[in-house]
Amino acid sequence: MTKEFNVPPVIFPSGGNPIVTGGANMQQRRVPTAPFPPSASYGSGTIGGGPVPSAANFEEEQPLLDELGIHPDQIWRKTKSILNPFRVNSDVHKDSDLSGPMFLYILLCIFQLLAGKIQFGVILGWIVVSSIFLYVVFNMLAGRNGNLDLHTCTSVVGYCLLPVVMLSAISLFLPQNGGIRFVLSGVFVIWATRACTNLMVAVARGGEEHRGLIAYACFLIYTLFSLLVIF
Repeated sequence: MTKEFNVPPVIFPSGGNPIVTGGANMQQRRVPTAPFPPSASYGSGTIGGGPVPSAANFEEEQPLLDELGIHPDQIWRKTKSILNPFRVNSDVHKDSDLSGPMFLYILLCIFQLLAGKIQFGVILGWIVVSSIFLYVVFNMLAGRNGNLDLHTCTSVVGYCLLPVVMLSAISLFLPQNGGIRFVLSGVFVIWATRACTNLMVAVARGGEEHRGLIAYACFLIYTLFSLLVIF
């Protein structure tokens, strides 16, 4: 037994939208349109309720190195000031940073790796321990007059590591058994010690009258680093 259903006829007018007729009532079914008008272009609309970033907004952004606190010009000036151990420019070291010491640390590790020594953790550990050691020694000697902070101390110790980095690079071309390695290491240790002592006395108060003891502490620090290079 079949059942018949009354299906209203569908009329397609010239406009394109179908019209379904059913008795006296007529219902028009509209075709959905696109959520965005075709004339809308990128950069003129909104995303998530806010304006779409345009090229002008990106031009106003600071460089990535500046946002990370890395200033290559400042690092170069501080590094260049260490090259003259007799006249160190302490003014550029009053604004401490750790990006330059990290760069010198990576260079020292690379030169040691080229020499067949994997000492990444050892060198980093010695830098941390040396900075804390010199910070404690300086503040104990200076007493209440001292104003040295650990960040500045680590920055000075790291930048004065430049002679040891140069020693590590030169040692790649020197024979393993020979007195010239010990002579060069002594020269570079004295270089680093003098630069670090002058900077420590210049950037912080209360160290001028204890220059000899501070120089002895710096000498011990860079002697240990030079032993990593020559042995």
